[in-house]
Amino acid sequence: MSDFLIAPSILSADFAKLGDEVNAVLRAGADVVHFDVMDNHYVPNLTIGPMVCRALRHHGITAPIDVHLMVTPVDELAIAFADAGASWISFHPEASHHVDRTLSLIRERGCKAGLVFNPATGLEAARYVMDKLDFILLMSVNPGFGGQKFIPSTLVKLREARRMIDDSGLPIRLEVDGGVGTGNIRAIAEAGADTFVAGSAIFGAPDYAEVIAAMRQQLALAAASA
Repeated sequence: MSDFLIAPSILSADFAKLGDEVNAVLRAGADVVHFDVMDNHYVPNLTIGPMVCRALRHHGITAPIDVHLMVTPVDELAIAFADAGASWISFHPEASHHVDRTLSLIRERGCKAGLVFNPATGLEAARYVMDKLDFILLMSVNPGFGGQKFIPSTLVKLREARRMIDDSGLPIRLEVDGGVGTGNIRAIAEAGADTFVAGSAIFGAPDYAEVIAAMRQQLALAAASA
């Protein structure tokens, strides 16, 4: 899949002017707005809830909103985010008692459903629900905080996930989150990813458009070498 998507994580944005930040990053060429939702229970941090999603929709944001739930339990918050205007919702399989049911719950509300795998978590939970998956998200850092370094072994896991997806014949996207930047995005794409979450690499730069353009340039090289 060569239709690469760049999804800046608002975890690294300036929350005092969040609406303006999201508008700016979309004008700069981003495709998707990524939410890192943490509950200080599943992960040791507390971030944002559905009201922020709803506020951005009311602000006029029409781009897809990609909600990564680092929470347990999952179902009630998944429903709340769907009602608040989320487009994609993903969760960690170990955070749900019934993975198949939770995926169905998300899809029934008109959202794309995804499973998220931590760096040391195998992909086994995806094998029997591939028909209910719209995307798989691989964490390339341990979840909980922004600004961490990419874990290199994720490239091996990306290749494994890409083989699973290709073998299924299903249009499942492969997303990666954590430590993604201009220096490694080409290698990540060549390993099989097509959707790239980047937080500090974009929001920490003085010129969002310049960074996103540099990422696109690297992705074009990846596509040309495929």
